[in-house]
Amino acid sequence: MDQPITTQKPDPDLTSPQRDPEEESVHRALEGYYHAGKPPWDTGVTPPELVALVEGHGAPPPGRALELGCGTGTNAIYLARHGWEVAAVDLIDRAVDQAREKAAEAGVAVRLLHGDATRLDELDAPGPFDLFFDLSCYCGIPLHRRDAYAAGLTRRAAPGARLLMFGYGPEPLGNPIPEVTSWAAGVTADEVRARFDGWELLDVTPGTNSVPTFWFTLRRDA
Repeated sequence: MDQPITTQKPDPDLTSPQRDPEEESVHRALEGYYHAGKPPWDTGVTPPELVALVEGHGAPPPGRALELGCGTGTNAIYLARHGWEVAAVDLIDRAVDQAREKAAEAGVAVRLLHGDATRLDELDAPGPFDLFFDLSCYCGIPLHRRDAYAAGLTRRAAPGARLLMFGYGPEPLGNPIPEVTSWAAGVTADEVRARFDGWELLDVTPGTNSVPTFWFTLRRDA
């Protein structure tokens, strides 16, 4: 069976002074979820929206995929099992370590990268990719880093590439972590259209959560 493909962790410390206070707050908050146990977004179940894209009517042929914010690797492993060549990145080293173990147990090849999804140039993920998948990564990124995220994907997108992204809408109940303003801002269709230049927003489907959530499907211009 194939063995997981991994890369070395990036040299810079993710909590170094190069990151501003909000970025450090995001890192600490995410780390806290993993230290406390399973994060709420890491259910161990591949969302039906991704299954429909990969296996449903009009599904694209397997190609190269990049998952942003892969957590413990559930969806990266799913993609690899369905013939995709997968790279997956997460900010939290504990998550990447767990993903590496799960990929080894599953006997699939996944290129696991520990790093920042807004700084893909620091990682071994040159592309081009045919599919990007994001389950709650973008909506947790500080607002001032979101253009860099979009630009990183755009540079690595093959013509016609798809991006399937799940995100929380603006938080109606207040900000659970005041120093992380992006978590209260959430993400909207208007923001996605504005930031992802060169992409077409094909679909916006509300999620089934108790708070506003959305599935965004984008296609890179040919």
